[in-house]
Amino acid sequence: MRVVRQTELGGPEVLQLVDVARPEPGLTEILVRVHAAGVNPVDWKIREHGGFLGQPPFVVGWDVSGTVEQVGFGVSWLKPGDEVLGMPAFPKEVGGYGEFVVAPSRHFVRKPAGLSHAEAAALPLAGLTAWQALVDDAEVRPGQKVLVHAAAGGVGHLAVQIAKAHGAYVYGTARTVKHDFLRGIGVDEPIDYTTADFTEVASDVDVVFDLIGGENSLRSVDVLKPGGTLFAVPSGVDDELAAKARQRGVRATGILVEPDQRGLFALLELIDAGQLKVHVDQVLPLAEAAKAHEIGAANQLTGKLVLDVLGH
Repeated sequence: MRVVRQTELGGPEVLQLVDVARPEPGLTEILVRVHAAGVNPVDWKIREHGGFLGQPPFVVGWDVSGTVEQVGFGVSWLKPGDEVLGMPAFPKEVGGYGEFVVAPSRHFVRKPAGLSHAEAAALPLAGLTAWQALVDDAEVRPGQKVLVHAAAGGVGHLAVQIAKAHGAYVYGTARTVKHDFLRGIGVDEPIDYTTADFTEVASDVDVVFDLIGGENSLRSVDVLKPGGTLFAVPSGVDDELAAKARQRGVRATGILVEPDQRGLFALLELIDAGQLKVHVDQVLPLAEAAKAHEIGAANQLTGKLVLDVLGH
């Protein structure tokens, strides 16, 4: 099978399309023929720094949508030919940028017929990140205020819709050119971060979901009401942010998404109810994974970036 593998850390140029042996499913695992793979910021961060995968060689990618090719002993709920989506084994290596992946069967859910493979591959990591923060942790509920930074991006546009589905009033930051998109997905008050200071627009916020990090997280503490929560998604919580949060009587925390079949079922329920739509900005062939990383790292996407694996 073909995979996009790297043997050294570095820029997008280290990603190489190579042939490797096809894996076999073990006990309670399935072999999935990947149709599409989602591209996420964690992919290029690990490509460059290694992160929790350590030193290469390895294959990045966790978001997959495809067809069950083979099932291991113990798998009773899926059969070959079933269409599935998932974020298997994260943060361990699963090799989503490849034609086949092997992973525990219950890290997947069945793909709805009305969801394309590209949309399905764009959902798991981004959707679960938002769901686990906003719903499982913060328990967002009607009447609360939520501020989503980078609200038009891959995770942000799903976070907005999840917050709205739970009755929140949503502020969202993005350039003015994306404000029509933001309103279309439910943002009540779009904020152009290039022309307005969000700390002067948003106030008494219950939850800030910050997909920018750094100084932006520090400033976000100022808009939270006492007892509110800040999710510093990309950068986590350093000593300075932790100290400011304590001083203001709010909570600042990072988040690491985990495989979550229950969460995936909940996201699909929102999609079925018309309360969540996955927006795919671009689809590139697997062989152009390096180009996908360049595009993604430029932070100009509206929605998600996906690799077409089946069509190469």
